[in-house]
Order: sequence, then C-alpha cells, then structure tokens
Amino acid sequence: MLWVKSFHIVFIASWFAGLFYLPRIFVNLAMVPPQSIAERERLLLMARKLMRFSTILAVPAIALGLWLWLGYGIGRGSGWMHAKLAVVVLVIGYHHACGRMLAKFVANRNTRSHVWMRWFNEVPVLLLVAAVILVVVKPF
Repeated sequence: MLWVKSFHIVFIASWFAGLFYLPRIFVNLAMVPPQSIAERERLLLMARKLMRFSTILAVPAIALGLWLWLGYGIGRGSGWMHAKLAVVVLVIGYHHACGRMLAKFVANRNTRSHVWMRWFNEVPVLLLVAAVILVVVKPF
C-alpha cells in the first residue's frame, strides 16, 4: 500500500505542477498584442504540450487514488473522504476548464482579461490546500 500511496502523491504533485503553470501561460497569452503572432504561437505550443502532459499525469493520479480508496479501503465511510472526493471532482472540472480555455485561445476566441486569468490561476492552490488539509487533518 505504501508504494501505491507514494506514487499517488508523486502523480498528484506532477499533475498540480501542470495545473499551476498552465493558467500562468493563459495570463501571458491574454497579454499578447495582436501583432505578436510568433509570441502567441510559442505560448500556444507551450500550453498545448503542458495540457497534454498534465492530462497524462492526471490518469495515474486518479487511478492510484481510486486503488487506495476502493482497493485498500482508505477513508471508506469517512466524512473527510467524501469532502476530498468533492475536491477531486472540482480539480477534474478545473482541468477540463483549462482545456476549454486553451481551445478558445487556439481559435482566437478568448474574451477574458489577463486579470481574470490571474484570479483563475489561484484556484488550484486553494483546491490543493483543501485536499491536503482533508487528508492530513481529517477534520470530520
């Protein structure tokens, strides 16, 4: 079980690294002047690669988490686990929202400002803090 837990933590940390940086690229994309085509294309290339990489990392992170929960019974029937699962659903939703935003940038249809993107960039930090507190402190 400790091997599964260790790899779960590694994949979660790696997935979140992507979720921390991808919206930062969106901030930069939202600030690119219309005439800076090369800069826009370079940032889009980075964002596409990071999105693909983050998605690949999310799969084992979620699979290993399910293995710990369903296979080993960690947190089964606990209130903290139900709350953590809700946070996981929010993280998956955030990941999906990043994919949709990337698609808008690719199609040159983004309507959000760089300030909005900066606030959006803070969401995964709050989700990670909530998940860690729920797992470590187990408040209920």
